[in-house]
Amino acid sequence: MKNIPLVDLRAQYEPLKDEIMAALADVMDGMKLFLGENVFQLERDFASLCQAKHAVGVGSGTDALYLALRAVGVGPGDEVVTAPNSFIATAAAIAMTGATPTFADIRPDTYTIDPAAIEAAITARTKAIIPVHLYGQPVDLSAVLAFAERHGLTVIEDSAQAIGARR
Repeated sequence: MKNIPLVDLRAQYEPLKDEIMAALADVMDGMKLFLGENVFQLERDFASLCQAKHAVGVGSGTDALYLALRAVGVGPGDEVVTAPNSFIATAAAIAMTGATPTFADIRPDTYTIDPAAIEAAITARTKAIIPVHLYGQPVDLSAVLAFAERHGLTVIEDSAQAIGARR
């Protein structure tokens, strides 16, 4: 029986190997290990790609979600609705705040959260929704945002697996 890898990282790495190694050598030779112009340029480029005014580089997607949740006041006793099929980082970031992740079903055509299923997942303790854009598939964000506005909920997008995707 042949083992089929979930992700073939070597196939992704090989065509970019020379460029990656040159960039790594530049970072190491200049000891540009944190902050500095290379990070600032990444933040500017990322903000431009996402059509945002600003972007802030952090250690991981989990950190980004955690910081966004804390910035809007999510904490112990709160609930945050998200998709059940996301990487563990989404639920982990919610749990790190002391809040409880609750799950809404997904759409079978996009594997993203079903806006119609969010209502069944919310309670009086729900403070936010984290829709997860997966496999390059954007969530139907207009429906999620409209629902959140009607219920006074904050929306924090998890775009780690669909950076730059457009609807």
